[in-house]
Amino acid sequence: MEKILIIDDSRLYAAQLGSILEDDYKITIAQTGEEGLMYASTGTFSLILLDVVMPGMDGFTLLKKLQEEIITQSVPVILVTSLADIEHEQRGLVLGAVDYITKPFHPLIVKARVNTHIKLYNYRRQVEHQSMTDQLTGIANRRQHDQCSAVKWDEATRLQVPFSICMFDIDHFKAFNDTYGHPAGDKVIINVAKTISSYLQRSTDFVARYGGEEFVAFLVGESSGKAFKYLKKIRQAVEDLCIPHAPSVADHVTISVGGITLVPQTGDSYDFYLKIADTMLYDAKNFGRNRVVWADERMKQLREK
Repeated sequence: MEKILIIDDSRLYAAQLGSILEDDYKITIAQTGEEGLMYASTGTFSLILLDVVMPGMDGFTLLKKLQEEIITQSVPVILVTSLADIEHEQRGLVLGAVDYITKPFHPLIVKARVNTHIKLYNYRRQVEHQSMTDQLTGIANRRQHDQCSAVKWDEATRLQVPFSICMFDIDHFKAFNDTYGHPAGDKVIINVAKTISSYLQRSTDFVARYGGEEFVAFLVGESSGKAFKYLKKIRQAVEDLCIPHAPSVADHVTISVGGITLVPQTGDSYDFYLKIADTMLYDAKNFGRNRVVWADERMKQLREK
């Protein structure tokens, strides 16, 4: 069931709105702007109904704060007001509100507007998800990687925790396609993506298809030694799939992995260290493929095999 947050200092009006919508939606009520902001920051609501006139933090101020926060800026906000004049309506729309509902409430109007904006919100989320997802594998694509890495890198910098960047590449993939055909090659990419994803399922893990047969991932909070050990398990899991690959030295599909672990400092560039991870991947291939090569926090290279 979709969740709606009602923010209104009037218990009567909040209860009236809740009674109109409670049969179709899960309702949460906050009676101050501060309480509303706290609830909204959980990121679980599909719509916010926000009273304009409240003591302390008024609706316009709260709306501005909601638009500034990454978690809440995409959640549609309908302003609820008795101030039915053009000036206030224009101000709310400029600040990012999607609609207005005036007091006293007309249940059919409330339901119609709420239903419309929740449908639009879900449609937009679906489109955004598709634009951020690799259509072949179902995991994140490069666009989502670029956005998520920027957020997580900033968090790791602020919290001063280790950040590991990993690059994966399917060994001799062109030769595989030439031998078995592109449909078989697509199945290999799908299976490798599933295997990597099955190991990277913590909330702090992220993996994306970077392009072609190449994948990128990052792990937050793990030391270089733990990350190196973990990535060796992933490499072995791909080898254990035992997908035949006659042109390969190993006679089956394998991957090479390169990466780096560091505690990012203010001013450090994620892209710079991504290039170092790519260099480690290049070294893994030069050293014979089907192995992990890692750079630790002191830029000392760790090699598998």
